[in-house]
Amino acid sequence: MTSTSTVAPPGAAFPRVRRPRRPAGPVSRRRGAVVPYAFVAPAFLLLLAFGVLPILVAAVVSTTNMNISGLADSSNIRFIGAANYTRLVQDPEFWHALTNTGLFALVGVPSILVVSLGVALLLHRSDSGFARALRAFYFMPAITAIVAVALVWGYLYNSQFGLFNYLLSLVGIGPVPWLSSPTVAKFSVALVAIWRATGLNIIIFLAALQGIPKEYLEAAAIDGANERQRTLRITIPLLRFAIFFVTITTVINWLQFFDEPYVLTQGGPVGATTSISLYIFQQGFRYNQFGFASAGSLVLFVIIAVVTLVQLRLRRSDVD
Repeated sequence: MTSTSTVAPPGAAFPRVRRPRRPAGPVSRRRGAVVPYAFVAPAFLLLLAFGVLPILVAAVVSTTNMNISGLADSSNIRFIGAANYTRLVQDPEFWHALTNTGLFALVGVPSILVVSLGVALLLHRSDSGFARALRAFYFMPAITAIVAVALVWGYLYNSQFGLFNYLLSLVGIGPVPWLSSPTVAKFSVALVAIWRATGLNIIIFLAALQGIPKEYLEAAAIDGANERQRTLRITIPLLRFAIFFVTITTVINWLQFFDEPYVLTQGGPVGATTSISLYIFQQGFRYNQFGFASAGSLVLFVIIAVVTLVQLRLRRSDVD
């Protein structure tokens, strides 16, 4: 019997034999376990310093009578337990501010949701240069300083020389007290907040719309679904997570509503636009009642936490 051997032709590549990896030692395993925590640590420390710690400090201060004299001399600070919370629930101005905040949220949240979603659906239909310019235009209010916003809208709302009243005068309508009437001022301030918040949510919805596979819409069109049916039965259901995200963040922002009432009306007239955040600010920095203001901030924190947890619970049950 003859044995034959195969000789590789010149220039042929030989298979590379890899050496088996040595198992990682205990030091390498520990290092690999520590690295993820090292990356997370800076964000965790920032959250601890600027999120958790202020809440704990506010909780402690809310049980004291701290005011401006307490800042000058700590011996003037006394522990008073839940007295600030008792005083808070007995204060009619607190309930008035809480009612105003609820009204603002009731008007603002659906308005922002409907307007931003509607504009996003319209802008998503076109990818022209004009449509891209409109996206930037709608986003501008979100990055505009609140002081500049107050100056512009203050001019528009001016009772004597404002643009809105001038346009109304052209059709024979008398001047409207946009910021001096308690009822009208509420909606005037809310309109500015809606205008500012819509742009960012439009961008969020546009990003979500771009993630919807076109095959779904094309298949529905082949099956005979018109534009309205495709929007209601395919597009909007696939935007559920984006709608939930915008809803929950918008609710939180309205519960913390502060900028527009502060710069436009200072909470007036006669407290008609005082939100709960503005009420807390006034108690702390106008009347120097830091303990009382801390109690109000803790109550607001609990309200926001409860509302957020309820929304998360509803979302979870919807997913299940």
